[in-house]
Amino acid sequence: MSGGSALWIASLVRRFPELLTELTPSTGRDLRERRGGGVTAGTVAPARLYVSDAIRDITDGVVELEEAVRERLGLRRVAPAPVPVRLRRIAGLLERIGDQPDLAAHVEDETRRMARRCARALGDPEQLVRVAGRCPACDSVSLRAFPERATVMCVNPVCRHTLREEAAS
Repeated sequence: MSGGSALWIASLVRRFPELLTELTPSTGRDLRERRGGGVTAGTVAPARLYVSDAIRDITDGVVELEEAVRERLGLRRVAPAPVPVRLRRIAGLLERIGDQPDLAAHVEDETRRMARRCARALGDPEQLVRVAGRCPACDSVSLRAFPERATVMCVNPVCRHTLREEAAS
């Protein structure tokens, strides 16, 4: 089992509570409706729907993933729990998950997807990693890996050639 799933799960465990905090309306710019209509100071700002959607998507995804993993491994159902607790339970099964390559790939794909969704909702830019070597199309040293997309691309604005991650290794 690659450490990919463990990294994505750790990221989600750490970052998911930040989404919940992000959803909490800010009290910095208060608005309050007054009787008869109109707005006055005191009401909280509206919730950002993209954060709410990300929380729902990730929560549903983690619940479904845990149920699928437990069913595939022949384990009994467990009590409902918050997302970080469910993620830790999945992490505790990673060794057993690794014994089934198709399940391991599914867990890694899903945890990567959810971690990316969480990061996007929190406004994080995608990480870039410099890749040694030259672009096969333009011969520049502008190759960068985009781990979240599992892509290697030349960032030379004139070229923008895309490689598969395996080919660049």
